[in-house]
Amino acid sequence: MTRAEPVTFTDGLPLPRLIAFDLDHTLWPFKVDADVCEPVEARDNNSCVVDRRGKSFAFYPAVSSILSSCKDRSIPLALASRSHAPDLALAMLEALHINLASSDSTALNTPSVGARNYFDYMQIVSGTKTQHFTRIHHASGIAYEDILFFDDEARNLDVETELGVTFCLISGGITRDEVDRGVRAWRKRKGIAQKTTDNRSSV
Repeated sequence: MTRAEPVTFTDGLPLPRLIAFDLDHTLWPFKVDADVCEPVEARDNNSCVVDRRGKSFAFYPAVSSILSSCKDRSIPLALASRSHAPDLALAMLEALHINLASSDSTALNTPSVGARNYFDYMQIVSGTKTQHFTRIHHASGIAYEDILFFDDEARNLDVETELGVTFCLISGGITRDEVDRGVRAWRKRKGIAQKTTDNRSSV
């Protein structure tokens, strides 16, 4: 069985040149600077971490397949998280591995690696998301309008209204369906004709 990719990754239409994610309640179901007590220790083959109180933390279920699908398509990835515990967040990203063995038979013998290694640009600092994306834009050289951003807070729509980044508001964590919704929103803003269920094109 092969890993399921977002549908928009295989339909032959353009994809964003960079995809960015928030961390809290987007890639994982908690707020790292409020809910996690350091130090953390990896458990269960790096599929989760346990903090000082013995509480377990992990990514949302679809994260491994989504991040790997982006890398398979050579799409650079970024993190933009307004955090007051950046060192703890980075430690968790190092300890939590991207492991596809459970969903992809071709990955059974592939060693897992820390999620931190999947991200090309990281802004895990206090400040506004517009500040985060200004830095990501300058570091990557990628135009704002070629970036897609997933976040769970509506107030961060300003990255779209002020900078031109496509903002996709999600609830309940990132999923493949949410990735497809975000990519389609990005294509619509770019004026890219999209295929309908009966293979007709629409903008």
